[in-house]
Amino acid sequence: MKIALIGASGFVGSKILSEALRRGHQVTAILRRPQRIPPHRNLTVVQGDVLRRDELAWVLAGHDVVISSYNPARGVPGPEVFERHVRGHRAIISAVKKSGVKRFLAVGGAASLKTLAGIEFLDSPEFPAAFEPFKPGIRGTRELYYMLKKEPGLDWVFLSPSVMIAPGQRTNRFRRGKDHVLYDEQGKSHISLEDYAVAMMDEAEHPKHHRERFTVGY
Repeated sequence: MKIALIGASGFVGSKILSEALRRGHQVTAILRRPQRIPPHRNLTVVQGDVLRRDELAWVLAGHDVVISSYNPARGVPGPEVFERHVRGHRAIISAVKKSGVKRFLAVGGAASLKTLAGIEFLDSPEFPAAFEPFKPGIRGTRELYYMLKKEPGLDWVFLSPSVMIAPGQRTNRFRRGKDHVLYDEQGKSHISLEDYAVAMMDEAEHPKHHRERFTVGY
């Protein structure tokens, strides 16, 4: 496949890039700092600004799928972060539609997943107090899900990780869910970055979801 990957050097995007190249796909990595990406025979690196929609649409054209791991300020507190997320996500959606690429996969978050009480995780008592300073960015990722639900003409997928996502092992053994947080037998909600990337690339290669969100966890 020909895959366009936005945010290919980031926390999640770098693992998706590794998984895509591991599977032999041709990847166009789009990011602000191209020097962060080591060369690879199946990789084309493009410096780009997602807010330049026309330029981004031109780069995306001709690919089989666009995967967005856009996160303008991971781990950065501050109310302005929410607006940065919204502007970027809106520009990316617009560019994808203009490019003519039909399939759009988005790296999501757990914020919009529902708890056992039926409340979105971000608004529930389960939301960790330690995450409070980073709520604007978390809300920004959740907003992408709300935006996509208003795009019936775009074949989109929003892949939510579990509550905790961190570097770990590529086990290829995990569960898939739909709209609720997945918990393991100890009541923990977690997934490795490596297995999240596996789930994303599985969906890219063998589409099972259309205009909907799904989640993965152990």
